[in-house]
Amino acid sequence: MQQGVGGGDAGWGQSGQHPAAPPQPPIPPAQGWPGSPPALPPPASPAAGEATGHIPLPPAAAGTGGATLAVLLIGPAGAGKTTVARHWASTRPVPTAHVSLDDVREWVCSGFADPQSGWNEHSEAQYRLARRTCGFAARNYLANGISCILDDAVFPDRPVVGLGGWKRHVGPALLPVVLLPGLEIVLERNAARSGNRRLSDEEVARIHGRMAGWYGSGLPIIDNSQLDVEATARALDEALARAIAAPAAW
Repeated sequence: MQQGVGGGDAGWGQSGQHPAAPPQPPIPPAQGWPGSPPALPPPASPAAGEATGHIPLPPAAAGTGGATLAVLLIGPAGAGKTTVARHWASTRPVPTAHVSLDDVREWVCSGFADPQSGWNEHSEAQYRLARRTCGFAARNYLANGISCILDDAVFPDRPVVGLGGWKRHVGPALLPVVLLPGLEIVLERNAARSGNRRLSDEEVARIHGRMAGWYGSGLPIIDNSQLDVEATARALDEALARAIAAPAAW
């Protein structure tokens, strides 16, 4: 005797043969839905040079990549050197240090030669000491595979605070770049400063005028009057990439 549907458990059907279930009519498709999806036409072959739906990515911007660099960012007070240098250093894909000469100068607490008091033998001695200290730090970073960017208001017409001293302390591979926005920009930024970092408008204008001597020197010059920090850092990286590709004797 054959068991009922569902096996021999009690309560599931009667013993004996069961008739086959009658065939069910096909379920019509719901309103608005076709019984079977229409066949899609094969994609047409694109004509030569025609887009195929692939979205090409823009080419990677030129930059310094993972190169180990020694950079000197030059500019007048209020140019944004320290802010841009710190941003550039913090966004590189490889270890990069930032050393600001003004920060190192202010390590001297008692007896600090305040730049607001003018340039004299004391401020010159402390400047030279700070530059040597920065150069020593930069060489240590570079010897350990860490790039370094320094910033300073280097004058083109004054050897004491000129480019030669930096190259002696850091090395001949130093890459200088000048950050030189318009005078009205540096005056506005200087006005937002406080303490030892704020100079008189007359001093800022004098420094800015002397910085114009870098034009015609062959050094890369970035006018960041209309650029924010991020855009200026990108412009700096591109200028450095060009300097690496086509080195010049400064």
